[in-house]
Amino acid sequence: MTKAKEVVRHVMHVKKGDTVKVIAGKDKGFIGEIDQIFPKTSKVLIKGVNMQTKHQKPQGEGESGQIVVREAPIHSSNVMHYSTKEQKVSRIGFEVKDGKKVRVLKKTGEVID
Repeated sequence: MTKAKEVVRHVMHVKKGDTVKVIAGKDKGFIGEIDQIFPKTSKVLIKGVNMQTKHQKPQGEGESGQIVVREAPIHSSNVMHYSTKEQKVSRIGFEVKDGKKVRVLKKTGEVID
């Protein structure tokens, strides 16, 4: 008797399109925009960060193999929201403005949404 694997969606502090700064790892200090998020694994894909090479074999006859450089996801705990106006990283908070719940940077008070 095998147990079905439970799918756990982690609460992410970032969303697609957010500007973030990498605070840990080999790309520490890099600032970029989030391309894609993966809530099941709590990872994010950022443009130009964590570039990895993949050697591909030729698929058809007469084709040559190639080396593909692509971005790989990094854990969401290794990124922090970045304010482009103030050039500061900050944690995130929530406020209600005009009857809507919006995300706000704690250090600068800048509204993200």
